[in-house]
Amino acid sequence: MQDHLESRWHQIKGRVRELWGELTGDDVDWIAGRRERLVGLLEEKYGMTREEAEGEVDRFSKGP
Repeated sequence: MQDHLESRWHQIKGRVRELWGELTGDDVDWIAGRRERLVGLLEEKYGMTREEAEGEVDRFSKGP
């Protein structure tokens, strides 16, 4: 999943902003497709547990 996020980050970062509107453009640039960074920011900005944030990222990574 990590490779999927990193390799397609330019294509999917807009979708990340749509799903998680609390993330700023700077946040999205900093994440740069790195799963752990995205998980950490979801925990911080949305008050999710680590497990919840990982689940969100996993579902997102699998696509529609």
